[in-house]
Amino acid sequence: MSEVKTLSAFFKENEIVKEPVKYVASKRYIGVDGKPIEWELRALTNDEIETLQKWCTKKVPVKGTRDYQTVFDRERFTTEFTLKSIVFPNLDDAELQTNRGVVGAEALLKDLLTPGELADLYLAASEASDFQTGMGDKIKAVKN
Repeated sequence: MSEVKTLSAFFKENEIVKEPVKYVASKRYIGVDGKPIEWELRALTNDEIETLQKWCTKKVPVKGTRDYQTVFDRERFTTEFTLKSIVFPNLDDAELQTNRGVVGAEALLKDLLTPGELADLYLAASEASDFQTGMGDKIKAVKN
């Protein structure tokens, strides 16, 4: 039972597009159907993540020397990664920001969610970009 290997499977037109993931970020927001509202999270591209990493990395002078130290702002990266992953709700919506009395997507996100919900949302955004898939799961998928 030999599997036919072909590079055409990797052509752009043969790629299966990853759909946004639905996630209940908070049970405090209920839809008209009486169920918690599902947020939509998308997978970020490698280019987007690389841009975020560069944006969150700064060179800081080392005191008493002429050297610089590279410092990565993990908190900023986590926040920006989460914000870029969110498809719904639209956190840039002016009406929603005005209603909540905040300005900006980051301020709105922090106003909408508790610290625990925000941390869980980051984990869900990571999963949407396939960061939480363990090697064991991938090996099982190949074996099956």
